[in-house]
Amino acid sequence: MSESGHSQPGMYGQGRRRRRRRDRDPGPPTQNLSGPSRDRDYVPRERRDGSEEPTGPLLQKTPIILAKPPGERSKPSVPASGAPSLEKPIMLIKTRDEVGKPGNPPDVAPSVSGAGTAKLEREGQRPTQPVYQIQNRGMGSAASGGAVDPVIGQNKLLPPEKMKHSIKLVDDQMNWCDSAMEYLRDQTDMLVVGVIGLQGTGKSTIMSLLSANSPEEDQRAYVFRAQTQEIKERAGNQSSGIDFYITQERVIFLDTQPILSPSILDHLINNDRKLPPEYNLPHTYVEMQSLQITAFLFTVCHVVVVIQDWFTDINLYRFLQTAEMLKPSTPSASHDSTGSSGADDGSEYYPHIVFLQNKARREEFCPRNLKMMHMAVDKLMAHSHLKYKGTLSMLDCNIFPGLNRDYLETEVNLFLLPMMENDGEDALTRAGSGSPLFSLLPGYRGHPSFSSLVSKFRSQILAMSRSQLSHTILTEKNWFHYAARIWDGVKKSSALSEYSRLLS
Repeated sequence: MSESGHSQPGMYGQGRRRRRRRDRDPGPPTQNLSGPSRDRDYVPRERRDGSEEPTGPLLQKTPIILAKPPGERSKPSVPASGAPSLEKPIMLIKTRDEVGKPGNPPDVAPSVSGAGTAKLEREGQRPTQPVYQIQNRGMGSAASGGAVDPVIGQNKLLPPEKMKHSIKLVDDQMNWCDSAMEYLRDQTDMLVVGVIGLQGTGKSTIMSLLSANSPEEDQRAYVFRAQTQEIKERAGNQSSGIDFYITQERVIFLDTQPILSPSILDHLINNDRKLPPEYNLPHTYVEMQSLQITAFLFTVCHVVVVIQDWFTDINLYRFLQTAEMLKPSTPSASHDSTGSSGADDGSEYYPHIVFLQNKARREEFCPRNLKMMHMAVDKLMAHSHLKYKGTLSMLDCNIFPGLNRDYLETEVNLFLLPMMENDGEDALTRAGSGSPLFSLLPGYRGHPSFSSLVSKFRSQILAMSRSQLSHTILTEKNWFHYAARIWDGVKKSSALSEYSRLLS
């Protein structure tokens, strides 16, 4: 004992217990051997961090399971009364959460709780919420309350809705329609293909074959309605205005009414339709409608297909150059006035133009005639800014296996399609009908089949470069608003009004 009456440190420590252990007989394991005045049960010491010392051998801490959702992980779990803490490993989280409260020692709490809590937060954020939803799709009870609905996540991954038929972009009264907006998305990887041609050249049929249909299908199921037999007999036109169709590959096809159509002119004259005040004659109004549509396609399309069924009409090339002259200028990034009448050739946008010779005869597939056709188109389009050469070639399709690229000195974007085969047509072209052996073989056609050529033509059209239509990159929805503004500007164009005055 010290002078103050307190026991000195180590007086009743392990050394004294060893000296008393030699004097006394060992007792039962639960008896306290520290002295006669300490015959009470042994109370485990408290650790410095506030937790009790385990009575059994020291066990390794159970690792924390991080596979539970964050919502359940943050809930405090209270063990049942009387149950040992080792049976509930989740108690480790509870004790760590309680460390750092005012009752705990301040010098130990920050080192334990700060490192442990930060580690738990970092590890808890490792499986991000979208990954958790995909792994537990359909398990609504196991998902946390703040999680995203799996149905919404699945809808975002669904493919775009497939259109069953075409819809109107411009109606027969030349008014803009907004029904196509619901099929468009906010993405920029798109291709816009338009078509122009005279009446009865097969524009709607070709556009249907390029977009969604095959030659073997019934023409009544085509996405762009073709001329029926009744309309052909009365020399009418099937399409009016501009029809719109977009594929799941995000390719927009625009089918138009025939340019310079005699049936539209006949309809205006016989039905006494009132013309706009700026047009005095019906044929002037029909020509101005055709120029408006063509100039519009030259501004909003990546590719414009010009279809003709015979080679060739020089008035068609004059019409194309007139529409190119009346085409609206490409909007520039700066709206400052430059004092010039138009934009620079380098900044002005011009589409790819492809000449499609539909219903071609066998003689036109002759290499000599094909070379002359290329030379004629090149001379007629020599002064045009349209991209009419260098982007499409029949020699790359293995249609003429014996010809090399040097054979066509001036190769333009020209493609030939024969007549579409009908059921029973092969029976008319059989060779050697009198011989039983040769009657089973098809006759000589001088070109590949229509289905094969359509497939090659479609592949080359879809592989066209997708140039920037405006000074900014347009999404599908932005393209729709941009096209609507261009169409409104074309209808109110002063150049078209001046041209119509000259025609009158």
